[in-house]
Amino acid sequence: MKVFVHLARGFGDETWGERWRSGKLLGLNEEHAYGYDHAASADVQVVYASDAPETRFQKLIRYAGRAVLGFDVVHAWRNREKLLEADVVWTHTESQTLGVLLLFRLTRGGVPKLLGQTVWLVDRWAKQPWPRRLLYRFLLHRLDVLTTHSVLNCADARELFPWVRVEQLRFGIRADGMRPARGPHDNGSMKVLSLGNDEHRDWPTLCAAMSSVPDATLRIASSTKAAAKAAKGHRTIEVMKIRDNATLFAAYEQADVVVVPLGENRHASGITVILEAVYFGVPVIATDCGGLTDYLGHDAVLYVSPGDPLALAAAIRSVRENPEAARQRVEKAQERMRTTLSSVAYAQRHVALSRELCGLA
Repeated sequence: MKVFVHLARGFGDETWGERWRSGKLLGLNEEHAYGYDHAASADVQVVYASDAPETRFQKLIRYAGRAVLGFDVVHAWRNREKLLEADVVWTHTESQTLGVLLLFRLTRGGVPKLLGQTVWLVDRWAKQPWPRRLLYRFLLHRLDVLTTHSVLNCADARELFPWVRVEQLRFGIRADGMRPARGPHDNGSMKVLSLGNDEHRDWPTLCAAMSSVPDATLRIASSTKAAAKAAKGHRTIEVMKIRDNATLFAAYEQADVVVVPLGENRHASGITVILEAVYFGVPVIATDCGGLTDYLGHDAVLYVSPGDPLALAAAIRSVRENPEAARQRVEKAQERMRTTLSSVAYAQRHVALSRELCGLA
């Protein structure tokens, strides 16, 4: 079975590999983007998309098309030869899914099966202009399986697109080399760490909570204006921009707890940061929304209700007051990562579904 992994431009195998080897990719990344290469075996060949060279004018054309359509069809067109030679195509976000579907509409003859993943499309569906919704519905009629990371998105997508088969494929990251599970460090003030640039990070609630924990300090690793605005005037809060993995990994190691504050969403926002914190053995507090408890239950992560700074402050204090309970939650989370939330498990779930689609199960 030949698999073609179509990711966004900039995530092509050669481009990604160069950035990974140079250390410029932030996070617990692998040599091949998102670990889809773990699907490769004696009877499964995995080929990633390439980033074709482009002039400024060609880049302008690609960006203009993306602005009008809401997705990148030019990148799919440039990869059409290898893409159309595959038995099955995997995508990572709706931009690639819709781009491949439009390519299929423009292609005469047979086309591969498509596992088309979406991340934000379902959450943002009601905000899309009606011409785009018409186009997307037309394209999605050609999709074999629509996949989501979140169990909530999965349910929503089945209602929105009843003609399409929808499956949840839980996301995972590398799990080899995890640090030992631990509670908070027993030295000095409580060090709280929070990271992310997602639009659903609830920085105001986190910053308000810190006012009720005067013996704690907070470091926010975010480049968003929303984070800077929320932290303004709080002397115990530092907003930092992390530019290399040495700084990022040190921040995790130094933290007593990682907090992932979230506004209501349906797409498991924050799951990557949660899994990275668990990898480093750090206790995690997160907002109970987005379907996160489907990944890690209350025995693995300390959850609080959305928009409740007092509950969040109490949760932060409880990590210091009950270090052994915090450590045990991390142990539970690491156990789940090893078994079902690793990049290897994520890739193998794609393989199993692809074999079924191709009649090889």
